[in-house]
Amino acid sequence: MAASDEFTLYDLRVEVVAGDAPMVCNHRPGDYFELSGENLSFPPGQTFPLYPLAALLPLLPAKQRDTHPNDWMTTDMEVACPDPLCGARFRISRTGRSTFRHGEVTRVPLETE
Repeated sequence: MAASDEFTLYDLRVEVVAGDAPMVCNHRPGDYFELSGENLSFPPGQTFPLYPLAALLPLLPAKQRDTHPNDWMTTDMEVACPDPLCGARFRISRTGRSTFRHGEVTRVPLETE
């Protein structure tokens, strides 16, 4: 019997929330994007500033994976905007799970026993 090449990742929603200071970038509270696997999606007509997106991107693959219950990646949901003068925060929520197959996302073969 062949081993399954399936794996699951969390689907994420990244939403702008207001912080203590005024926002500098053109994001507004409630703006969001979603991530499923490697695909980002934005609501029709909504934009998202490049610099906060660039700061958030390295965190998202880790947030998609199972983590230890005591790991900060499990417990911490909000990230500050990288602009030190901007009051925005970004809430990263795990919204569900999606299943993927190894062979559909890479050309590197799985080792078989």
